[in-house]
Amino acid sequence: MMNVIIAEGLLDEEFIKERTEDFDVLAEAVRGFSPEKAEAITTIPAEKIRQAARMFANASSASIVYSMGITQHTTGTDNVLSLANLAMLTGNIGKESAGVNPLRGQNNVQGACDVGALPNVYPGYQPVEDATIRAKFEEAWGRELPTNKGLTVVEMLHAAQTGRIKALYIMGENPALSDPNLNRTRMALDAVDFLIVQDIFLSETAQYANVVLPSVCFAEKDGTFTNTERRVQRVRKAVVPPDKARDDWQIICEVATKMGYPMSYECADEIMDEIASLTPIYGGISFERLARRRPGIDSVGLQWPCPDKSHPGTKFLHKGKFTRDKGKFHAVEFKDPAELPSRNYPFVLSTGRLLYQFHTGTMTRKSSAINQVSPTGFVEIHPDDARRLGISDGLMVEVLTTRGKVTTPAKVTPDIGKGWLFMPFHFEEGPANMLTIDELDPLAKIPEYKVCAANIRRLQG
Repeated sequence: MMNVIIAEGLLDEEFIKERTEDFDVLAEAVRGFSPEKAEAITTIPAEKIRQAARMFANASSASIVYSMGITQHTTGTDNVLSLANLAMLTGNIGKESAGVNPLRGQNNVQGACDVGALPNVYPGYQPVEDATIRAKFEEAWGRELPTNKGLTVVEMLHAAQTGRIKALYIMGENPALSDPNLNRTRMALDAVDFLIVQDIFLSETAQYANVVLPSVCFAEKDGTFTNTERRVQRVRKAVVPPDKARDDWQIICEVATKMGYPMSYECADEIMDEIASLTPIYGGISFERLARRRPGIDSVGLQWPCPDKSHPGTKFLHKGKFTRDKGKFHAVEFKDPAELPSRNYPFVLSTGRLLYQFHTGTMTRKSSAINQVSPTGFVEIHPDDARRLGISDGLMVEVLTTRGKVTTPAKVTPDIGKGWLFMPFHFEEGPANMLTIDELDPLAKIPEYKVCAANIRRLQG
């Protein structure tokens, strides 16, 4: 698309000149990347790519919305950089109804990242390796803090397998079904000396735990969720939690206190106030403000950055200038996936989600209504491939990669391309991630869930 936009003079020259740098580097990188070359890789017709490029470039505002089909690759960072290049090339950043917008995997991934659930930053994306920032948090929390960034999720499991990590504390996550290369993941959960799982149900991961701490679900707690447009919204307790289940923050406070670091809050809004005091982008956000009902102002939450109590929130980012002053174009070259089809594994397998299921099904698979329409997993295969292999719709088949094999029903459908297989990952009885590869993007450390080499064969009978 960028090749077409530059070749046909559809780029926003004024925006590029005033707001960006290194355009020449980008132009050189995409010069030889014609739609025909892209068609050979993606199977999308070259003329369709040209049409999409013209539509995007000629729109008064164009918004890029992407999900994990972009990021869950060993080239995930490059893919997102390419989207940023496309947005800057057409001036579709720093104005309303534009920009590069990620769709998250769960409803509060944005909020979790905002308040520090990443290995390299404190709340508000403040780097842990910045001595000045670290000193601010050390003073607030009364403890000396690590000087180096930590490990990502998959890296932690790898480290547990080799003995570098002796204990794991897992909250609301189910790596025994959601992580790639499950044989390796489950060996790591077995190998770790001490495993704590904090969750609302006894998930597949919780069954490996030495200790399970029962927490409450979203409807049983007070707090906030932050969505992908950075909108912080109030969540209010609607249901009394069962038996001994407690808020996550209450459990953490008690565990920390028992371990020698006293932590105590009266309620969730005290935690929100502490977040605001240490996190500039949340500085003006409080439960009191989020509870107001002034139409058109903050009746549906506040969007960060919201630096002080008088700030109305920020509807869109990068108005006038970028955080780094000028937007930087990056030269991104196409790279093959870590694993390509071979003689023994001639198919490309990709994984993903179904409309009716949520993540590893820890909640949704307990619904009899949902189970009526989405009872079990399957593998999609194109009718031509199915005919050649003697596979009929609904037949039990075996899907194989170098990491393992899974038995599941076949779903014969023209909705998938020839040479491709697709499996949803929600189902414990047909765990797609037994097959996926745990190669990581070198920068973001995200595993390549979306591509691996596979084979499929019918089972006798």
